[in-house]
Amino acid sequence: MNGKLIFKDKTEFFGSSFGFDSSAAGEIVFTTGMMGYPESLTDPSYKGQILVMTYPLVGNYGVCDKKYWESGKIQVSGLIVSDYIDTPSHFGSQMTLAEWLKKEKIPALVIKDTRKITQKIRDEGNSLVKMVLNQDIDFVDPNKINLVAEVSTSKIIEEGKGKKKILLIDCGVKENIKRELLKRNLSLTIVPWNFDIFKNKMEFDGMVISSGPGDPKMAEKTVDTVKKAMGLKKPILGICLGNQILALAAGGDTYKLKLGHRGQNQPCKLVGGQRCFMTTQNHGFAIGKIPKGFKPWFVNANDETNEGIIHEKLPFMSVQFHPEASPGTRDTEWLFDFFVKNL
Repeated sequence: MNGKLIFKDKTEFFGSSFGFDSSAAGEIVFTTGMMGYPESLTDPSYKGQILVMTYPLVGNYGVCDKKYWESGKIQVSGLIVSDYIDTPSHFGSQMTLAEWLKKEKIPALVIKDTRKITQKIRDEGNSLVKMVLNQDIDFVDPNKINLVAEVSTSKIIEEGKGKKKILLIDCGVKENIKRELLKRNLSLTIVPWNFDIFKNKMEFDGMVISSGPGDPKMAEKTVDTVKKAMGLKKPILGICLGNQILALAAGGDTYKLKLGHRGQNQPCKLVGGQRCFMTTQNHGFAIGKIPKGFKPWFVNANDETNEGIIHEKLPFMSVQFHPEASPGTRDTEWLFDFFVKNL
């Protein structure tokens, strides 16, 4: 079945379908990762977005077991690739990518010139698009939707049996964030984004604000919770969206980037040192105003945007990238150890 990718400025790209034969709309973004499509497709931070893979060969190692995914389902609204490989070769493959997409009702198109699509996004910024297959549909702007509410857990979940108790606010948490915390012998209490931890008298030794999709200013209740939690002076770690939420809670500000950072090769410099780390990233918003009492912790070596903040005296810290990676490099996994030492 043939299909079209249509930008809001009426630019059209034609392609062939290999996913579910249904139309979809959202914000188009690209990732520069050469691998890790199962992890990327299941990352809740991609909720409401149509993902373009810049690496040309996609599908060549099939789909791994669900226990390696970053959430329980595919989160992207649609997928665009240059070449789809329908004959995977990997000992851990459970099904082909096409079978998975059809099973979860996610459309996908093979459009040969993904380079031109990527160049258009880089020149003009992320745009609203629609993938038209069986019928025409309207454009949808996910930035006007509280996406965090759609991907957060709806109940309290307890995991781990460690002595130190971590309160994990789920704004669209990746599974590998949980794995990395549990690996360090911690006990996790995972709560919804809008859960009132003070009214329910939750006890904890430290707080982690997870990654997630969309505009951080939509998660007002999470921001309020973190603002109150800062008064307890217990260690706080924010990851990706959690970085922006911590900044807002402390009196800083955030803004939407022209095209965001997505991929596994984003270089981040440690402020005040000579180290530069390769990081995995997936975000469209960033910190613009650093709050009082905090200082820059990391900056992006490509565009000098903020990639993390740390309090000058108290154990509050956050990073814009993903120290848990999955997919990607493990250069900054040490940040979890740094957080644990502060408990």
